[in-house]
Amino acid sequence: MEIKIIKTKEEELSKIAEMAELIWKKYYIEIISINQIEYMLNKFYSNDALKLQIKNGQDFYFIKNQSEFLGFVSLSQQDISTYFIHKFYILPEQHRQNLGSNVMHEIINVINGLYNINNYKLKLTVNRQNFKAINFYFKNGFTIESVEDFDIGESYLMNDFVMIKNVINSF
Repeated sequence: MEIKIIKTKEEELSKIAEMAELIWKKYYIEIISINQIEYMLNKFYSNDALKLQIKNGQDFYFIKNQSEFLGFVSLSQQDISTYFIHKFYILPEQHRQNLGSNVMHEIINVINGLYNINNYKLKLTVNRQNFKAINFYFKNGFTIESVEDFDIGESYLMNDFVMIKNVINSF
């Protein structure tokens, strides 16, 4: 399977929202309440919310295999040597195919291509109850940097691990 991540155009943001709804309602129902899922989908995946995230420096990418949409990621540069993975979602029916590790390599290739930097850090947050994702990130070289609770409004907290990976390239 040849995996590519392709930068999303603004007119394609509805596809991101559509995939987010499928993923969140199928996967996260075991971790957080349906009310919190609905709240977070409205807060982070409405067309206006996605446009604002882009305006604030996030780049969205589709994960594709030829013409098939498999998921999406979003990235931003935090500082000269730190890049943040805001979103990393693969459709549930695509899980357990080593797709995530291939996408992680593609994310690193995109950062290397855009910024031509030798050594940097990748950071992300992951729900502390999302054991599958946490183990995936461990498998891909991430470690836990800190434990954080983020207030996202309406009395909802994101109870996350902040995870980090050092990327060392030799060009």
